[in-house]
Amino acid sequence: MAVDPRQVLAGLLTVSMFAMVGNMIKRDHFDSIEVSLQDVSGVTVDVFKAEETSITHALRASQGQRELKPCWNRPVSKDVDQSQGYITFSLRSGPEYHVLQVTDAVVIARYLGATLVLPDIRGGRQRNFRDMYDADKFVHSLSGVVNVVDQLPAEVAAQMPSLVRVPHGVSEDFIVQNIEPIFQTGHYLRLASYFTSVDWRRREKRNGDLDSTACLAMFGSLELKQGIAEAADGVVERLRTLSRNIGSRRFIAIDLRSDALEKRGCKESDGRSKACFGARETAEFLRRIGFNGDDPIYVTQTRWDESLDPLKEFFPRSYTKDDLMPAEKKGDLVSSGSQVERALDLLVCAQSDVFVPAISGLFYANVAGRRIASGRPEMVVPSRGPPPFSATASDFISSYVSRKNHVAYSCYC
Repeated sequence: MAVDPRQVLAGLLTVSMFAMVGNMIKRDHFDSIEVSLQDVSGVTVDVFKAEETSITHALRASQGQRELKPCWNRPVSKDVDQSQGYITFSLRSGPEYHVLQVTDAVVIARYLGATLVLPDIRGGRQRNFRDMYDADKFVHSLSGVVNVVDQLPAEVAAQMPSLVRVPHGVSEDFIVQNIEPIFQTGHYLRLASYFTSVDWRRREKRNGDLDSTACLAMFGSLELKQGIAEAADGVVERLRTLSRNIGSRRFIAIDLRSDALEKRGCKESDGRSKACFGARETAEFLRRIGFNGDDPIYVTQTRWDESLDPLKEFFPRSYTKDDLMPAEKKGDLVSSGSQVERALDLLVCAQSDVFVPAISGLFYANVAGRRIASGRPEMVVPSRGPPPFSATASDFISSYVSRKNHVAYSCYC
């Protein structure tokens, strides 16, 4: 009996179809998303090249962003040379904590009329303030507000200070009830900041003078020293050159570190929220909401780690500081976990065209504050689960910006 070749072909196609369906049933949700992403990216890549800045424009336009200006007045100058006593403190736990510690110390010194002694820096190897920050700028910025000196007078240094534990965001009431009585006894305090939690949300106006002092301390006094700032500017310029060379005209900075992903704080805390996102999740998220695979990416990881490879699959032009900095300039700036390295990351992420906090926490809040104050609201936060295909970058803009609930909006309007 003769067999019709068309029937044989139809049978083979039917078997193949059932096999394919079977494989699809076995696949999980992320596999299907991966396939879709690859298909979509292949179709839309030319559109992105034609409109390479449309996403950053959309992010800015979605917030009706206008230039923000300080909405606080410089505190009224006092005769700060007539000191009522001295306050010392140390900076600990990394640059993302330093600005908070400085702000609290300046506010307390302002209220008490005390002279503030430049702090040392602890954590890892001990450093002088000048090793990391621009001390002259710090002293000059607080001129007439708080007197700042390099060191204690010998007769005061010979005494034992009263130790006072200070919560983040110290209030006038706390100063009056818990600090002022101790200060009036010995006129020599050592502050020890503690952080049970850190609230970066917008604050209601309380004491106008102290609010203005806090804004000045947080946004107008603490700058990294020239060498660190220049190294960060060099990394930023290299990334901008790379983006110009490929016609992208923007670069993305992602706070993504393999060591942080392994910490307890990066695990899911409940069924709805997630503190951190890995390389693959972050890459898929960015491609789905419209970012171009040609965009250069800066990753805060010290050196490239294989855990970041999925990011490079989607964004081949992904780099660490180790990739971008000349060997002779690396030193402590490319030293895993060093405070100076995190300071450099802070500056690069604050200057990027788009910032993506794959890791939730204080570093993200610090970068957000710097970006808001400098008029760079373009921050997108990865979401739990894949975004819908209709989603755009503006749907995932940082709530610090969309809700204007960052403390920076207490100082900039």
